[in-house]
Order: sequence, then C-alpha cells, then structure tokens
Amino acid sequence: MSHQLTINYPETFPDALQQTREQFEQEAKWAMAVKLFEMKRLSSGMAAALIGTDRVSFLLNLHRYGVAMIDLTEEELLSDLENA
Repeated sequence: MSHQLTINYPETFPDALQQTREQFEQEAKWAMAVKLFEMKRLSSGMAAALIGTDRVSFLLNLHRYGVAMIDLTEEELLSDLENA
C-alpha cells in the first residue's frame, strides 16, 4: 500500500525557476528525498524508491544538491579501515 503527499504551491513557482510544472514537481521530490537521506532519516535505497529511481542513480545525483555520497566521520572511516 502506498500513500500520497499533496503539497500546495503558487502557480508562479515553476516559472520563477524557469521550469515546467512537471520539472518543478520532480525537483521538489528529489529535494525532499535528498534532504531526508542527508539527515539520515532514509537510506539511499528508500530515498531512491521515494522518487521512483534506482539507488545508483540516486547516489550519482547527490552532487547536484551538494550532498556527499558517503558521509562518515573520521572515527567511522578509521574504524572501517581497521575492519577491512
């Protein structure tokens, strides 16, 4: 079962961004998924599913939003290297 989220926005928003309505709505979905991923609320796979793309495509597009694909602290990275 899936649910639907409806967001009201002024009709001038897409024009202000020089986008079609469809482009604006797709961009809004991406922005929401990326932010939830960045906040560690969603995994990359869950975020990808939210916008209807595959995980690899989602990860490869994170740079468009200034979000790192891998966000490990120095301690986490050192721990991973020790355990490799």
